[in-house]
Amino acid sequence: MVNSILDYIVWSPNPAVFPGFERLRWYSLLFALGFIISQQIMIYIFKKENHNTALVDKLTIYMVVATIVGARLGHVLFYEPDKYLSNPLDILKVWEGGLASHGAAIAILIALWLYARKTPGQSYLWTVDRIVIVVALTGCLIRFGNLMNSEIGGKATENDSGFVFARDAEETLATLRIPVLDVNAYRPDNRQEELSGNGIVPLNFDIEIAKGGYEEKDLRTALETDVKYVLTKFRSSQKYLAEAPDTPLNYTLHDRGDHYVATIQTFGIAKHPTQIYEAISYLLIFIGLYIGWVKYKNRIPEGLYLGIFLVAVFGMRFIWEFLKENQVEFEEGLTLNMGQVLSIPAVLGGLALIILAMRQKPTEH
Repeated sequence: MVNSILDYIVWSPNPAVFPGFERLRWYSLLFALGFIISQQIMIYIFKKENHNTALVDKLTIYMVVATIVGARLGHVLFYEPDKYLSNPLDILKVWEGGLASHGAAIAILIALWLYARKTPGQSYLWTVDRIVIVVALTGCLIRFGNLMNSEIGGKATENDSGFVFARDAEETLATLRIPVLDVNAYRPDNRQEELSGNGIVPLNFDIEIAKGGYEEKDLRTALETDVKYVLTKFRSSQKYLAEAPDTPLNYTLHDRGDHYVATIQTFGIAKHPTQIYEAISYLLIFIGLYIGWVKYKNRIPEGLYLGIFLVAVFGMRFIWEFLKENQVEFEEGLTLNMGQVLSIPAVLGGLALIILAMRQKPTEH
């Protein structure tokens, strides 16, 4: 329960929409919803501007393919070229993660050019100016998908507010050699006095363990060695947790009759939920662009909306990157990370488009 604005949240949702049915994940659902909702909005836009709504299906196919292929290739080329170019088949393993929004943006612009050149009555810039409205909304939903996956998070807040991402530790603890039934991370209500204001915050794990081949003494030994190792030696634990490596494991073991419950008292690192920051930014950009279209429709100078989109989206991306963790090792120590470097030409191109668009007279369609 949140008691004040400075409270932290232990974040550990199941990435699967329905527990036990792992194929349907929140990320996939929100990704798909972005395109489904966007398609309906584009049908409305086409109808209001007297364009053939049947073309939206064709446009959607271009968009879906461009987004997936472009985002994947963008990650491969911008972030980990050596890894993937030495093992080209790994490029196809999209399910392992690794998508870059800058790559998606470039691919979308190319795909829309291919679409417009084969579609009489719709210029390239007219098409792009309408598409960016819904791209902002889709970006919002994708970032919420990242949040549900506990990925692409932020740096430490260095105060007692933020998100403690505990999902990776939960999943690792569930694979211990002891017969683990369930693992649950949570914020303990009885450890408030341990808050120090530095962003290292109390965090508990309840591990349910089946009774069976382990005597209690052996179980305690396994907990004190294996759990300690998981909380201190794994890369994800070092990234999200603050368990002291040189102290004994702080835990209690309770006999619940048919099973044990081990309560592990440790500490987490409060992080910026940059997925939420970005999602809200993109949602506000979508709302602003949509309201502007409702008011002005076909009086919008061609290229203006694309320019505004590039400046707003990648300008905000540039800002939020200061609070985000670096995605790959080579970014460590750099003044600007890859996301920021790639955002600069997008913002400059957007400014140029805005200036050019404002110099022309609005074109009626």
